Amino acid sequence: MNSTVRLQRSGQHGFTLVELITVMVIVGILGAAAAARWFDRAVYDAASFGDQASALIRYGQKMAVAQNRPVFVRLDGASVALCFSNDTACPADQRVLAASGSNSGEKTTLDRCDQSGSWACEGAPNGVSYVASPATGMFFFDALGRPGVSGSGFAKLSLSVKAGANSASVVVEAETGYVH
Repeated sequence: MNSTVRLQRSGQHGFTLVELITVMVIVGILGAAAAARWFDRAVYDAASFGDQASALIRYGQKMAVAQNRPVFVRLDGASVALCFSNDTACPADQRVLAASGSNSGEKTTLDRCDQSGSWACEGAPNGVSYVASPATGMFFFDALGRPGVSGSGFAKLSLSVKAGANSASVVVEAETGYVH
């Protein structure tokens, strides 16, 4: 067979090296931006602690109504805790038990809540802080579920939870004690 067979390409198939490198660079840039956002826990920590604080405060209100006695909410900037007395140290015999029998058990919660896993107390994760406005270290719910502050009237309370540039808020309405 002496005939020469020439292969002809009717169309180009595949990608050029330049196209592959361009796509890889774009995917790398998008991946770096997404990874930074993915591994930034501050967004989740602020929202999570805000939700935990809101649920704990609601539980305090329900406990006050169910037990027909005041329940005090301690806000010390590092944790949110429930107590049957207005003592900021909250003696062990005056602590409100957690609804499920134990709190979250997170290391920061145990450190900031006296290593008691059964107390209705949640500690703010590292890097998360909150500020109450108006500033109060403690308020209570009376037997009817209405909020109050010892010695004065209760205005709407706002907790501003911050973690880096991220924030969440918890509001306790005056008169009704509605928590949102």
